[in-house]
Amino acid sequence: MSSAPAVGPNRAALHRLILSLAGLALFLGVWESLAQSGLLSRTLAPPPSMIPAAALREWLSGHWLKAVQGSFGHYAAGLLLGSGLGIALGIAAGLSRTFEALQLGIVRVLRPVPGIAWIPFAVIWFGITEAAATFIIAIGVFWINYFAAFAAVRGVDPDLLEVADAFGHRGRGAKLFKIVLPAAAPGIFNGIRIALGQGWMAVVAAELFGIPGIGARMMEASSLLATSVVVLYMLTIAALYSLTDILFGRLTALVLQWQR
Repeated sequence: MSSAPAVGPNRAALHRLILSLAGLALFLGVWESLAQSGLLSRTLAPPPSMIPAAALREWLSGHWLKAVQGSFGHYAAGLLLGSGLGIALGIAAGLSRTFEALQLGIVRVLRPVPGIAWIPFAVIWFGITEAAATFIIAIGVFWINYFAAFAAVRGVDPDLLEVADAFGHRGRGAKLFKIVLPAAAPGIFNGIRIALGQGWMAVVAAELFGIPGIGARMMEASSLLATSVVVLYMLTIAALYSLTDILFGRLTALVLQWQR
């Protein structure tokens, strides 16, 4: 009796996985057929069968590993910087109405500006360096974490704060670490998880002006019409995002297991 409830969800998950793989196989099959038939140009839209050979060439030449290492370096730095600042300021704005009002005008002015619009300033301030790419990625993830943390803190049940007062936790520090942050943690972690994907999307934009990495390698390949290499790095970004998302999902489940 105790194992019966798990059978249904497991079968449902397996069914969804099978359908997902079937849909992907159908998509790739149609793409391959159109390219092989000549309806799609093999140069402009390389068939999936060309990707393994491109992957092997990039691996043997060392370009793939070098590009991934380069991108992951400023991805990690930008993610840590942007997420750290966004979470800290979001928590501060959520805790203090005065601080929220002080920075409200700044938020309204800067929030609509996309990260890619900062590229000219990144080049002027930092030059064609990894610091410039880190800056662009940090901006790309900052606002996601800021608003996630702000909403999570503002969403804390006021009754929990009253209970804290009743048990003698009246200081701001005690309430922050014993009540507010634990209660807001799921929302903050969700913001970070979204930022993981946004960070990989920002990587390509951050590298378009010549910083070594996946984006720069894609631009080099596209200039040579090596579109199979471009597709390879598109799939690489997708794989890296999936990997980081899965790992962070497991980390979140481990950290927040006390909520179960």
